[in-house]
Amino acid sequence: MTPHAASEITEALCRKAPVIPVLVIEDAALARPLAEALVAGGLPVLEVTLRTPAALDAIREMAGVEGGVVGAGTLLTPADVEAATAAGARFGVSPGSTPALLDAARAGDLPLLPGAATASEAMALLEKGYSVQKFFPAETAGGAAALKALASPLPQIRFCPTGGVSLANAASYLSLPNVLCVGGSWVAPKEKVAAGDWDAIVALAREAAALPR
Repeated sequence: MTPHAASEITEALCRKAPVIPVLVIEDAALARPLAEALVAGGLPVLEVTLRTPAALDAIREMAGVEGGVVGAGTLLTPADVEAATAAGARFGVSPGSTPALLDAARAGDLPLLPGAATASEAMALLEKGYSVQKFFPAETAGGAAALKALASPLPQIRFCPTGGVSLANAASYLSLPNVLCVGGSWVAPKEKVAAGDWDAIVALAREAAALPR
């Protein structure tokens, strides 16, 4: 899969809803009902970060949820790309990029949303063909003001900012012309997931899905 084709796919995914839930899942048994709650609330695109031992099993569980599109986040190595694809991930997200990671995503036909935090990193990815990128860590890298500044010299790049994005500041990102959506964990609070409070998560998802952009 070429970077251009990957960016077409990730752009379409980013346009499905204003928020992509960024999920750290400790118990794979909770993955399917969590996905069902988020999809029911209007957030169909889900990112499961590879930060826990349960992550790959969670992706397998979520991959079967009707109406959902599950991807793997925190991809760092070619082995991560291979494992995520085998688990059923339909896209990948990385905090940054390396030649080995980009090559693995391309060879494995995994649409990748690669991360950039500076103009140089964004330009390097654009040079390779990635016109849709993750802006990370968004808040500490300058927040919405930084993305607004990048829009003029790099208008051909679209971003999904993550890292410090919340309900309180999401609108400031979503109002920018170079932002397709945001990624955030606030729609699936750890305590609500652990308690199986799916109604609360549906409500949080609906609130996020209604954000203007």
